[in-house]
Amino acid sequence: MVRDRIHVVSHPLVQHHLGRLRDESVSSAEFRLQVRRTATVLAVAATADLLLRTTQVKTPLAGMPVNELSQRVGLVPVLRAGLGLVEPFLDLIPDAEVWHLGVYRDERTAQPIEYYCKVPESGPVETGFVLDPMLATGGSAVLALDVLRRWGVPRTVLVTLIAAPEGIATVRAASPDTDIFTGAIDERLNDRKFIVPGLGDAGDRLFNTSRHEC
Repeated sequence: MVRDRIHVVSHPLVQHHLGRLRDESVSSAEFRLQVRRTATVLAVAATADLLLRTTQVKTPLAGMPVNELSQRVGLVPVLRAGLGLVEPFLDLIPDAEVWHLGVYRDERTAQPIEYYCKVPESGPVETGFVLDPMLATGGSAVLALDVLRRWGVPRTVLVTLIAAPEGIATVRAASPDTDIFTGAIDERLNDRKFIVPGLGDAGDRLFNTSRHEC
């Protein structure tokens, strides 16, 4: 389903693996595996219109023209949960550049706080993918997209496993030209700004830290 640059990837494999991700009984090891599987299908959908150029190769039988990617691609995972989406993209685009943005949410205000930014100030890529498993309030995504905009990236794409309507509205208002690819749009945010029904804290479940308070 596509509407106003919002792409809900309804592929059966996305829906199957998302179902496993939502199950609270799933171990961190399986959670990481299901994130990788889901993100791989999302990556295929999100990269469908990357530009190509023609080059020449020689097969074992003859020479022939073939296609290859013609543009620089940047991946910007929002730390830490966004790291879980990086490898599926690199599997498909090994030459992609990976730049990191560290953001945490102030639990009192639910506002994003940037604590680390490893993104250049010049020489932007042609397409930048912001990778963040959960689009909840949208604050972290807007911050990341603003970083890419300041870098000068002409086309931005946000890839997320699950989105809330509130987060989508925030991103659409701040960055209307950004394409959003997600596996599902859930019902709402609760009073703690968590997605309902959601899948819990993706970072904690990816890295098995939910039982350890800092």
